[in-house]
Amino acid sequence: MRIEEIMRKRLVTVTAETTLGEALSLLRGNRIRHLPVLSGEKLVGIVSDRDLRDALPSVLCRHDDDYQILGTPVKEIMKTDVITAHPLDFIEDAAATVYEHRVGSLPIVENNKLVGIVTESDILNCLVELFGVNRASSHIEVRVDDRTGMLAEVSQVFREAKVNVISVMVYPSREDGKKNLVFRVQTIDPRHIIQLLSERGFDVIAPIEGGLLP
Repeated sequence: MRIEEIMRKRLVTVTAETTLGEALSLLRGNRIRHLPVLSGEKLVGIVSDRDLRDALPSVLCRHDDDYQILGTPVKEIMKTDVITAHPLDFIEDAAATVYEHRVGSLPIVENNKLVGIVTESDILNCLVELFGVNRASSHIEVRVDDRTGMLAEVSQVFREAKVNVISVMVYPSREDGKKNLVFRVQTIDPRHIIQLLSERGFDVIAPIEGGLLP
């Protein structure tokens, strides 16, 4: 899945001269956490709710210059080194970028024009749907040899059991020469497929609670 399929296209933006008070009102009024800063159609910065909280005075301690602070333009606090993505980037690449750079959102830029924005919540919701954990299903994890064809061999067992596979994830095992295959299957009682996998000689490592495995 690509970013263009989940990005928000109805954007709330500001200019560099927008005041902190106005930016705060936009964030609260639209229930968002990030405001791209534009010069024309070009992205020149971004302001987050955290940036505003750090800059604005506390409601518990009033000062004579509070009004002046609220009138400060966002250019004084905006981040100009903005991490962006392209509409055709894959969701998993966007997730890696958010994780690596510890950012809460990715403005989406195409041909030097801001066309959307994706937040960490958007990416998390998408991954939950892709993995199928938002549906009635079960998790089955199998450790196999790290060689060609193992995914097909395990999948054949699911086919024979007439169990629909919602999603599959592959990751390296802690054991040398092995990899783990994580299946999300469309059944709430996986015991019969676990037994069948074990009978075929596959090492089922999850689930292991509730007496499902010896």
